[in-house]
Amino acid sequence: MDVLNYTYLKLKMLGLHGVIIVDTSFQRDYECEVESYNLALTTMAFEELAAIEKDIAEGAPDVKRVARSFEPMENIKEVLVNLDNSTDKMVCISTALSPK
Repeated sequence: MDVLNYTYLKLKMLGLHGVIIVDTSFQRDYECEVESYNLALTTMAFEELAAIEKDIAEGAPDVKRVARSFEPMENIKEVLVNLDNSTDKMVCISTALSPK
């Protein structure tokens, strides 16, 4: 069994010829804490990036699809631009718009 004492920064464990004591300094302890913190931040950043890439890949348009021309939308209504003139100028208006 190992016993870690944070007050004195010592690790004591049973060895073949008695107790083994591993000693360190406060400076080394601080450096280890900073390194551990940076490692945790990097790991979290990679996990968040993987989640974002997954979301983007699911919602991305199909790159193999080629749009040759404008395609009509669903729920559209064609209306003459000028009712007095008999030209074929039409405008497409969505029928899903609110009345306001």
